[in-house]
Amino acid sequence: MVALIAGASGLVGKELLALLLSDSACREVHSLVRKPSPQNHAKLQSHVVDFAKLGTASAQALPVSHIDEVYISLGTTIKVAGSQEAFRAVDFDAVLAVARTGLARGATKIGVISAMGASSASGVFYNRVKGEMEDAISKLGYPSVTIARPSFLAGDREALNQNARPGEKIALVAMNLFNPLIPSNYKAIEASDVASSLLRQVRKGVAGKTVLPSGQMQIH
Repeated sequence: MVALIAGASGLVGKELLALLLSDSACREVHSLVRKPSPQNHAKLQSHVVDFAKLGTASAQALPVSHIDEVYISLGTTIKVAGSQEAFRAVDFDAVLAVARTGLARGATKIGVISAMGASSASGVFYNRVKGEMEDAISKLGYPSVTIARPSFLAGDREALNQNARPGEKIALVAMNLFNPLIPSNYKAIEASDVASSLLRQVRKGVAGKTVLPSGQMQIH
């Protein structure tokens, strides 16, 4: 099968890409990136794209005739993005553009990283945008949709040249101290657990929309 992935430079995306490249069932992996990637692999083809233009000529120019599965791990924060509008451009617009690109090339299964608390009815802007994104993805026409809603991610963002997220660091320290008392959905989760859970569920091809809460993805 042929897979399309966006966001492979992030904590979960990096793990997803590694799983796809090592998977014997996957013969090609097309990775959408903002800048050239130094990673080389016989299965991997990286495509530098402007995510803001994916819905137009940029998408049509991608040298990919057919895709089976789509994996999206795009995301930022309002602080990093600089404004609510810029945040939405990544976490909603870019995600939808990638999903549409895959669907136009025949993809029938999609897996998307969202966030715990995502809801289009939320009073919290971050959670509301994530929820609206989930709703929009579900209405695109994919036969099988998988949404992963991880809690705080355990991983070294700085090693990936990403800005550290102070809130995550504080939460991880608190969770380590009170781990036995914290419900599974709220415990910090390894990015590798999220990636493997998402891949496994997407491969099942369950009809309709499946949501993976953080506790269900806890493997270790």
